[in-house]
Amino acid sequence: MPSSPSSSAQAAREAVAARLRELMMEAGLRGHELAARCGWNAAKTSRIINAKTQPSDADIRAWCAACGADDQVADLVASARAVDFMYVEWRRLQRNGLRKVQEDFYALHEQSALCRVYVSNVMPGFFQTAPYATAVLQAVTRFWATPDDVVEAVASRVARSRFLYEGRHRFAVVMEEWVLRSRIGDVETMAGQLRHLLAVLPLASVSLGVIPSTASRTLWPMEAFYLYDDRRAVVETLTAEINVTQPREIADYARAFADLAKMAVYGDEAKARINAAIDSLG
Repeated sequence: MPSSPSSSAQAAREAVAARLRELMMEAGLRGHELAARCGWNAAKTSRIINAKTQPSDADIRAWCAACGADDQVADLVASARAVDFMYVEWRRLQRNGLRKVQEDFYALHEQSALCRVYVSNVMPGFFQTAPYATAVLQAVTRFWATPDDVVEAVASRVARSRFLYEGRHRFAVVMEEWVLRSRIGDVETMAGQLRHLLAVLPLASVSLGVIPSTASRTLWPMEAFYLYDDRRAVVETLTAEINVTQPREIADYARAFADLAKMAVYGDEAKARINAAIDSLG
C-alpha cells in the first residue's frame, strides 16, 4: 500500500510541474522571463514548478504559449485535470452543501456491480438509517461549516439502500468491531442502526464481516476505502476524497481488502457481535 493515500496524487502533480519546467528550459527561459511573458509574478512560476500550486487550464495555456509549445496544451490540461479528480478536498466538494456529494455517490453505486468496502469509522452509507445518517451529516456540517442541507443530503444517502435489494448489485463489507460500539447520535439512534444491520445481514446481495477488536492482525487499521468493481477506489481521509484509478494501486487495495476480510468473522459470529453491541447500550 502507498505510505499515504495522497502520495499518488502528489506524484502526478509533480509530474505535471516537471513537464512545465522542461518546456521552460527547452525554450531557453528563466523563471522571471516566463513570468513576464505570462503576465504574473515570478513567485507564481516558482510555486508551479515546485508543485506547490496546481496550475489552472488558463495557466497552462499561457505557459505553453510563452514557451512556443501550444501543441502540449491538451495533454498537460488533461494531466492536470486528472490530478484534480484524484485528490479533492472536502472543503471544495462540500462548499455548496452535502447533497451533491451524496448524489454523486448514488450514481457511482448505480454503475457498479460489486462494491467492496472497508470501514473503520462509521457504517457505510448504504447501510445507514435516516437518524444515523442525520447524526453523521450534522457532525460533518458543523465541522466544515458547510451550508446546512442535511435533510436533503440524508434523503440522497439513504436512497442508496435500494441497491441492496436489486439483484445486479453486490456489497462485500468488512467493518472494524469498534464501528459497532462507536455511538453516533443518541442511544435510540444507535440501537436502531444496529438492528437495521441485523436486518440486512441475511440479504443475498450482502456479505458482512466484522474484525474483532481482539483479532490478531495481519494488517493495520487504515482509512476507510470503497472499491467499485475493479475500476476505481475511493479513500476517505479527514480532509479529502482520494480517487484511485491506476490499475496497480487498485490491485493493492483489492489485496488489502482480501487480507482484512480474512481477519473478520461472518454469519452467526458477526450477528453475535452486533447483538452484543446492542446489549451494551443498556
